[in-house]
Amino acid sequence: MRITSITIAAVLLFASCGNNEKEQAAQLLQEAQTHFEQGQLDAARADIDSLRARFPNVVEARKGALKLHQEIELKAAEDELASTDSLLQAANRELDALQKQVDQHKKALKATPEELTLLTRTRIRRDSIRTQHETLGAKIHYIRQKQKE
Repeated sequence: MRITSITIAAVLLFASCGNNEKEQAAQLLQEAQTHFEQGQLDAARADIDSLRARFPNVVEARKGALKLHQEIELKAAEDELASTDSLLQAANRELDALQKQVDQHKKALKATPEELTLLTRTRIRRDSIRTQHETLGAKIHYIRQKQKE
């Protein structure tokens, strides 16, 4: 009888700890959601990392954290894409203006090595921004595909 009561007490203790873990994990997930809604993406990421580390066995909370993490990464990529798009437009305008100037100087045989170097460097910078823009677009597309799954 004594062993049975100890066993029952142990089972109840573990069951209550499991519920407490679920509640704590749900609270942490809610905090992450609140931070996300307030635009505090780094704080939301930190909450999700804490949830994953502290509650590796609370599957439902981890599933919710995964969905929220995808939303966070999507929002961050969309924000970065918007600023990169502005940079790309400015770089294109700068390159076009510089290209016209260099072309005029080439026709007049007055193009200097410095101008040509500046043109090349401007083109390289524009290409780098374009690559970043395309990478972010691909990342957004990938995240949206994963969200549909």
